[in-house]
Amino acid sequence: MKHFARLAAAAILAASTGAAAWAADTTLRISTWLPPTHGINTEIFAGLIGMMEEATDGKVSGELVFGLAPPPAQMDLIQDGAADMAIIFHGYQPGRFIGTKLIELPGYEGNAEAASVAYWRVHTQHLGKLGEHRGVKLVALNTHGPGQIHTTKDVATLADLNGLKTRIGGGVAGDVGAALGLVGINVPAPKVYETLESGAADAVAMNVGERVGFKLNEVAKNLYDMPGGLYRGSFAIIMSQETFDSLPADVQAALDEKVFGEPASRMAGAAWDKSDMIAYEATRGTEGAKIVEASAEDQAAFAAIAAEVTAKVLAELDAAGVDAQAAYDMVKAEMAAN
Repeated sequence: MKHFARLAAAAILAASTGAAAWAADTTLRISTWLPPTHGINTEIFAGLIGMMEEATDGKVSGELVFGLAPPPAQMDLIQDGAADMAIIFHGYQPGRFIGTKLIELPGYEGNAEAASVAYWRVHTQHLGKLGEHRGVKLVALNTHGPGQIHTTKDVATLADLNGLKTRIGGGVAGDVGAALGLVGINVPAPKVYETLESGAADAVAMNVGERVGFKLNEVAKNLYDMPGGLYRGSFAIIMSQETFDSLPADVQAALDEKVFGEPASRMAGAAWDKSDMIAYEATRGTEGAKIVEASAEDQAAFAAIAAEVTAKVLAELDAAGVDAQAAYDMVKAEMAAN
């Protein structure tokens, strides 16, 4: 019941920020492809709207608009001016983003908040030169918590994952999935529930928070939990550059100084951590649900896989013109400091 109370409170927050938008000079149309009760809407977007209202003395607010385009089309949607702001998952567009895979690597120690802050800082120093978000205003970078495997079948060891038909989001998750022997199925996140329920997939690779966000406790009772995660997922909140440029200079400055960049990235990462905490609690309280923590033997086996995936991704970054080792070391140092 605690979980549902939190969701209700978050929904009220989202509604209240929407009501406040009527009094704003500028109300940003925020495209979302997630269910209304998903934490991206109730926590991240609600939090961002609140931050913008506070920083601009209510001159800028936002309202959520649902169903404008599928997840992979969100960046094009913003560039075309069909919405003012959106969140994108980089793994949905293979080949378009390379630098974003750095934060997705397994083996980092720290939560999503620390990772998201590190992500923004390493982007500023190393990854931004790639220009992968050109054409839009980059508002925040963030990563969900450690990605795990949620299955419809009993899984006791890492070897049991081999051959499972698994929905994998893309990016480093795809590299890790291939190394584990998972049979990848390309399905957008909002379609995960029905894909598992129908038996078209045996498993899904997602952060633990999605056991609540996409109701996985109903259709994937088993959680195979690798300490530190099998990967992370990279997101960006983006804004129409034209919309930003149309704002008064003092409003632009307030958003850039008080909201956009590290503050919004930190807020989003903390929201992902909150969703994981709620979902672990919900899973432990769900009849028939089971959490299997990877054994020491499996952790050692996965460490070898993680090292191979990391070397592959760092080589990709080097080829793109990034000092990959320096960027990788910076992420680890920043996460340790946060």
